[in-house]
Amino acid sequence: MISIVIPAYNEETVIADTIKRCKAVIAQIGTADSEVIVVDDCSKDNTKQLAIDAGAIVISHPHNAGYGRSLKDGIRKAKNDTIIITDADGTYPIERMPDLLNEYKIGFDMVVGARQGKNYDESFKKKILRIILKNMVQFTAGRKIDDINSGLRIFSRSTILKYFDTLCDTFSFTTSVTLAYMMTGKFVKYIPIEYHLRVGKTKVKLFKDTLRTLQYIVEAILYYNPIKIFLVLSGLVFLFGLLNFGLAFLTHLTSTFWLGIGSVLLSALIFAIGLVAVLLKQILMNQRFKQDLEK
Repeated sequence: MISIVIPAYNEETVIADTIKRCKAVIAQIGTADSEVIVVDDCSKDNTKQLAIDAGAIVISHPHNAGYGRSLKDGIRKAKNDTIIITDADGTYPIERMPDLLNEYKIGFDMVVGARQGKNYDESFKKKILRIILKNMVQFTAGRKIDDINSGLRIFSRSTILKYFDTLCDTFSFTTSVTLAYMMTGKFVKYIPIEYHLRVGKTKVKLFKDTLRTLQYIVEAILYYNPIKIFLVLSGLVFLFGLLNFGLAFLTHLTSTFWLGIGSVLLSALIFAIGLVAVLLKQILMNQRFKQDLEK
């Protein structure tokens, strides 16, 4: 039994077809009591009614709350533990859901469709930003990631609910769940999928959403692995100190020498603060673990 959750905002041109394709997959898999849940994020068009007419369970927001919030509400509403999320805009190959499900049954905590093809790269600007974000997320997680924010995923409802307090309510939801799973030792599998041309107009605000994603990545580092960001800061300050020592040697300026001494001491202090942050993280994690055991 599966629950397919689809966030939708002004997708009247494609929502009915998306639901139809999801229902065809459910029929193919042959799972009784499976469901398609559409979360209408206060659409201004006829998305809600078309979703109802197509036979989906529809949740409506009184105002636009965001992509991540829509997914969270749909997951909470789901009656089945196996959750598949996809977008409503026709970009994802819904017919590949059985492939994700087969991999998931092997024992992975999350299986993700890694987007490929000419429609994935889109503009040069998006490609550059995507590369930057991908490298930052890989640095944070400490492993190679094929697609940091793919919207086609399968996971357990009971598992992801434990992370809801730390997951983003906006377009960074998928990035945040990638980091949350990887940095807590979950098994994540990627399978390549063809990414299709979008139907309708994109809702992504490139600059604004990129800044939000960067903000979340920094927050994730501080929450899950704080020593990394302190190591980077400490390393940069230490290099600045070495640079000043070099300048002092070349110019014989006392001020640059003492600036180098101060930078090295500051570098050590930043590293020490990082160790304290790690200790605080361990204390908080232990408290959460005890609370989970008591429930």
